[in-house]
Amino acid sequence: MTSSAGGTSVRDVSTGNVLTGTMFRGPGPRGWFIGAGLSILLWAWPTWNIVWSVDQPLAWKAAASASLVVFFAAYAFLPQISWRLGIRAGAVSVCILLALNGVIIFFIGRDALWTWTFLACAIAMTTLPPRADFFLIVTLSLASLSTQLLTGNGEQALLQSGLILSLGLMMSAFARLIRQTARLREAQTGLADAAVAAERSRVARDMHDILGHSLTVIAVKAELAGRMLDAVPGGPARDRAAAEIAAVQDLARGALADVRATVAGYRGVNVLAELAVARTALESAGIDAELPGTVEQVPARHRELFGWVLREGITNVVRHSGAARCRVRLTASSVLVEDDGVGPASGGRSGNGLAGIRERVGAAGGTVSIGPSDLGGFRLAVEV
Repeated sequence: MTSSAGGTSVRDVSTGNVLTGTMFRGPGPRGWFIGAGLSILLWAWPTWNIVWSVDQPLAWKAAASASLVVFFAAYAFLPQISWRLGIRAGAVSVCILLALNGVIIFFIGRDALWTWTFLACAIAMTTLPPRADFFLIVTLSLASLSTQLLTGNGEQALLQSGLILSLGLMMSAFARLIRQTARLREAQTGLADAAVAAERSRVARDMHDILGHSLTVIAVKAELAGRMLDAVPGGPARDRAAAEIAAVQDLARGALADVRATVAGYRGVNVLAELAVARTALESAGIDAELPGTVEQVPARHRELFGWVLREGITNVVRHSGAARCRVRLTASSVLVEDDGVGPASGGRSGNGLAGIRERVGAAGGTVSIGPSDLGGFRLAVEV
């Protein structure tokens, strides 16, 4: 799932979306890597039994052992790598595993079918489209059953086929549990971001309505008191009182300006809040969202600008693109919004929203790039 674990993203292997990665700290579930490492110990005895204890040339034994070592190395690492890179990497990983297993069978023959149990577990933990892992595991189990029956080994056929099917489906259920947990954590993060944004807005509103009103009254009353002093006969005491009242008036107006500036900052657009809104908007529109799990890499001076870019980009995706997929990328100096929809309008003209983005980015000394995206739709990129 893309998590950024801590700051790392984990990709949702059923949709290709990047999910928040507080659950992970590496390229996939750590439990798989540990379990895979321990399970590899199980192949030591079969390797000795079917490779080194038979009467074959030393070169054949070395080649057969090397094919097993390479296969189990791929078995341990490829599922983890595919969890970071997504569905395409999962499909490539499965093809590599099948090819390596085919090399083992080429050297060892039918005796190498015991490795299919490991192959089924790796397929279950590799990122594949929904139900593809189930189809491959069942196919592998049936192929094992057929092969063993054709060679006249019925008892071993049922045992091995049952192991492939049961362990493969168990690992598949485990992988689905991991994905569901990551989705829940992503939803929790989105709700937390929305709650923070709502609380900031409430504090800004209360600050403006209560403190701003009080400071305005103080400033007005100080001004009124100063005017009333104009009717008082001159003297040192009167002049000092007038100076103090003028100072109170200046302090009140300065504090009022500070409150308004603070409230404006609280109510302003922020990339964190806009990311939470974008996640909800895309989900409501039925668009698969590939969003960053964190905005920590964006410096404070760019967060408002990137928030405006994100708001405009997501609005265009939802309203005008007809897209099925949207991808957002954030770095310390850039923001990218792209989709797989209809692409840029003919003539290259942009609407008022994009014109406003150009003005804001230009004022910040940045550049705006608009055009076709790698996904086949529209691309909005800002670099500052």
